[in-house]
Amino acid sequence: MPARALMIQGTGSDVGKSLLVAGLARVFTRRGLEVRPFKPQNMSNNAAVTAEGGEIGRAQALQARAARVPVSVHMNPVLLKPQSDIGAQLVVQGRVVGNTWARDYQSIKAGLLASVLDSFGRLAAEADLVLVEGAGSASEVNLRADDIANMGFARAADVPVVLVGDIDRGGVIASLVGTKAVIDPEDAAMIVGFIVNRFRGDPSLFADGMTLIAERTGWPALGLVPYFADAIRLPAEDALSLPEHSTPGGGVKIVVLAYPHLANFDDVDPLRLEPDVDVVFVRPGQPIPGDARLVILPGSKATIADLATLRAAGWDIDLRAHLRRGGHVLGLCGGYQMLGRRVSDPEGIEGPPGSVEGLCLLEAETVLGGDKVLVEVTGKTVAEGVPFKGYEMHVGRTTTTARPLLDLDHGGSDGAIDATGRIAGCYIHGLLADDRQRRHWLQRIGAASSGLDYEAGIEDTLDRLADHLEEHVDCTRLLDLARVPRFDATS
Repeated sequence: MPARALMIQGTGSDVGKSLLVAGLARVFTRRGLEVRPFKPQNMSNNAAVTAEGGEIGRAQALQARAARVPVSVHMNPVLLKPQSDIGAQLVVQGRVVGNTWARDYQSIKAGLLASVLDSFGRLAAEADLVLVEGAGSASEVNLRADDIANMGFARAADVPVVLVGDIDRGGVIASLVGTKAVIDPEDAAMIVGFIVNRFRGDPSLFADGMTLIAERTGWPALGLVPYFADAIRLPAEDALSLPEHSTPGGGVKIVVLAYPHLANFDDVDPLRLEPDVDVVFVRPGQPIPGDARLVILPGSKATIADLATLRAAGWDIDLRAHLRRGGHVLGLCGGYQMLGRRVSDPEGIEGPPGSVEGLCLLEAETVLGGDKVLVEVTGKTVAEGVPFKGYEMHVGRTTTTARPLLDLDHGGSDGAIDATGRIAGCYIHGLLADDRQRRHWLQRIGAASSGLDYEAGIEDTLDRLADHLEEHVDCTRLLDLARVPRFDATS
């Protein structure tokens, strides 16, 4: 039987589209269907490595996990990774093809539709159901021309749309009805129903609201979804939505420097679930708290630019004071590069060509350039022999005279650690998602580990999310509304 497809679009960004697709993927997978997640275009610096050695948005990796299938580059054929306020790295079907400015991208996105439809067709050929996630807002009519992310894709691939509004941010009636008012009538005809997400309180109090939306739009109501508090247990897609503190007022304090081009910040998600730990995201303009035990410099999509922000914020001074107090520092990927003596970008990979002094906390130097490393790795710490698994995703090579932090099973080593054992860095993402490594690092800073099984917790949360949606969304009707796309995916 040919695959059916259904697209989840939103009235705005961060209305819960990614989480809904993940939950629905688990719902229909549990019903015995072969499900594939798909997002035509994503903009995120939170990425995952695929089986083919490419990269896609991490939200689609979570959705693939919910569907119990391997991650593929075709689940997110166009990925934009912001490197400045108006520019981004462009990744097509898992491979970097260059950089683009926002204005230039509007003129080239039409040419990306063929790759988008090719990937969609490949997934449809191996599935019973493809769940498609839109990007941003369906009502961005100023960006509708040559759109490949929302209605442009839905129309090109003939995929019906369910529109999602977020009641938690307010104005959900206006956002849903307003979408109907501003979009093209032919686009509006693609919408087969709506869902109101993140409701708090007594659902009966919004019954009239659901009826009003249905009457004003002509779209049937498919669900009023209560706020799912355990979403915090799943990897987040947007760092801006993360709370400043994970355990306000208690626990051993671990500080994460949230510079502007923060990338793969989900590296610290497992720490946020540890009850004896308070993970604090410190943003420019805020000092590093004096009672921090560990400061993490996470990944960056623009290492040199974020290093300049770090200095402008005075964090370089704070870090040295933190170390004088006996604190620990861990740099991951771009953060590891910053800890060294110098970072050079002779080819202008992340911005204007140049070379800058690093923080000089590790005997290491980095030169950006060469092919992007995208690979899953395993190994163990050099000193203690603690095993790990994770992945590399970086451009550049770092040379160091310091003791390596990690031995890699496929040969060689990674990272560096200073003579005190309190300053370390490496290229490995997902290090702290490995329960063995996380316990090791918590022990180093004097924090108690709860025995958290992080991976099992994700699986349990996905199942509970699916239960939640089964209860509050007409999932059988959603499946009935999905249809076989009427387009030639091989053309």
